[in-house]
Order: sequence, then structure tokens, then C-alpha cells
Amino acid sequence: MDRRAFLFATSAAAAFAQQAPPPVSPAPTPRDWTGVVPVQYPDPDVIAIDPRFRKYMIGNTSMKRLHTGTSWAEGPAWNGVGKYLVWSDIPNNVQLRWIADDRRVTVFRNPAGYSNGNTFDYQGRQLSCEHGGRRVVRYEYDGSATTIAERFEGKRLNSPNDIVVHPDGSIWFTDPPYGINGNYEGYKADKEVKEAVYRVDGKTGAIAKLSDEVSAPNGICFSPDYQRLYVADTGAEGRDMKVWDVTDGRVRNCKQLTKLTIPGTGAPSAADGIRCDVDGNIWCGARPGVQVLTPEGQLIGLIRLPENCANVCFGGERRNRLFMTASQSLYVLAVQTTGAHIA
Repeated sequence: MDRRAFLFATSAAAAFAQQAPPPVSPAPTPRDWTGVVPVQYPDPDVIAIDPRFRKYMIGNTSMKRLHTGTSWAEGPAWNGVGKYLVWSDIPNNVQLRWIADDRRVTVFRNPAGYSNGNTFDYQGRQLSCEHGGRRVVRYEYDGSATTIAERFEGKRLNSPNDIVVHPDGSIWFTDPPYGINGNYEGYKADKEVKEAVYRVDGKTGAIAKLSDEVSAPNGICFSPDYQRLYVADTGAEGRDMKVWDVTDGRVRNCKQLTKLTIPGTGAPSAADGIRCDVDGNIWCGARPGVQVLTPEGQLIGLIRLPENCANVCFGGERRNRLFMTASQSLYVLAVQTTGAHIA
């Protein structure tokens, strides 16, 4: 083989290697999160399992740890008007706020009803799922709290977990029993209703059970066109991702979208909080960090974190920052896509 042929062969092999999915280790790369020792680009913990994920990766950015010190970080939601991120530290019964302008972290609400999931409605009002009060609340412009849902057919809800809003004004949320299982993330109590997914009508306030075909409904999100509803099931009987068709405020045709595993090991995983991007991909807080699925449930991307990621949301001025609440810390990563919805 002459020199020109050899160089062509090796360059072709290198190009092919760049396109082939890399071997995946579930362990994140050891790194200094203080920034004293910088990370060399591209970030080694942002991995294309499938070439389709590369279009969402930015080669000259890295993950940042914005805050640490929580006990169990959950429920990130971006406020576009205030340019801040609010999230819950459930066991410490507080909500925290990361302010984009100066990157400060402040206590936002204390106490916070042992809140879990948060979002903002189309009028900019914050909605929170409270474990402590076993209810969904909305914070009004004057600071008061309005109870949106706390009972179904006269019985108390378990512990509302995660929440999304629909353009028609309705509020959709999941209700597993995690907040009443003990005295760490709420108050230990007996379960009065079966785990389910609910919808609160935006005009009448009536609460309807959408489905109880889940053993422990957790994260929830809509597809970009609101035609599908995704719910992460973290119960022992499920531990999968389910999807329904949405028609006129109702769901039908429940199917299993996928059953997650830990890449590189095949060990079982499960999605917690989930959000869709504008292309319909589902970004899931799932060991060993964030797993990114196509609308068909195929794993295409992985963001490895040193902590269990409970939930995610898109935020920032262009909604192209992925915020990740992971156990004791809050992380962020710039991505080449935007969130499908407001929070």
C-alpha cells in the first residue's frame, strides 16, 4: 500500500469511528465541578448513543453545577418573565430559586408544603405539587395559594408528584404515594385512592381521573402537538414509560413506549421527571443521569451525572438550556434544541 492509499484508508477509518456509537460506561468522567480544573471539549459525559443525537450536541460547551447542598432536588421549572429557575428540595421543605442575571441561589419559599413538581401556567402563575398537603396549589399574583386539587370522589389524594398544563387551561398531574410512605418527603399516612393520572378542567375546576393503568405514575409531559401524553411509571409493577393518545381532554390507547435500562450494563433503570423538546424527543431523568428517547422510545443520547437525576426542564432566554435536578445538586447544559412547552 502506497503512502497516499494508506492515508486515505486511515482517514476514512477515523471518519467512520467518529460516526459509530461509542462504547458506553455508566460511570461519569471524574471532574472538578468548581471549574478550577476545566473540562476539555467536547464534554465527555454528553454521549451520542445513536448518530441522531449529534444534532443536539454542542461541541464547545460543558455541563455546569449551579448549586449543591440539597437533600433531594426535584421539580425544576423556568420562569421566563423573572428569568429564574425554581425547584424543590423536598425533605427540607423549601423551594429554591436560581436567578439567571447574577447566578444567585435564594430560598424562594419556606415552608413549601414539601413540594415536588412545579410548573407555570399560561398566565405565568406557579403550580406546585405538595406532598405535605396532598394537593396541587397555584400561587396567585398577590402571593396567596389557591388549592386546585386535593380530593377525588371525596377521598384525599396520595401525594401529587409532577404536573403539566395544557393550552386549554387544564392542569394534568400524577399522584403516586411517595410523599405518604414516610416522614421524610411529607407525612406518613394511609392511601385513600389508587395511584392515577388526573386532569383539572381549566374552566370548571372539576377533577377527572384520566387513567389508573400505572402502578406509580411519576413524571408527565405532552408531545409538542399535545396529541400524546407520556407518563413515567416508577412502581415495582411497571418501571416503564407509558403513552396515550389525547383527544378532547381524554386519553386512550395506553401503550408501553419503552422500558429503560442503564446503557453499558443492561441493568434496569426508570425515568423520573420527563420533558419533550420541539422535535418530540423525551428527555428523562434516569440513571445514570439523563436519557434521551425518540418519540418512538429509542434511546439516542445520554448525559452522565455523578448523582441520580430526578427531573429536568428546558429554560433560559431561548429555552435551550437543560436544567437537571439531581439529588444534592442543580446542573445545566446548553443543547441544540428547545423545550416544546413553556415549563
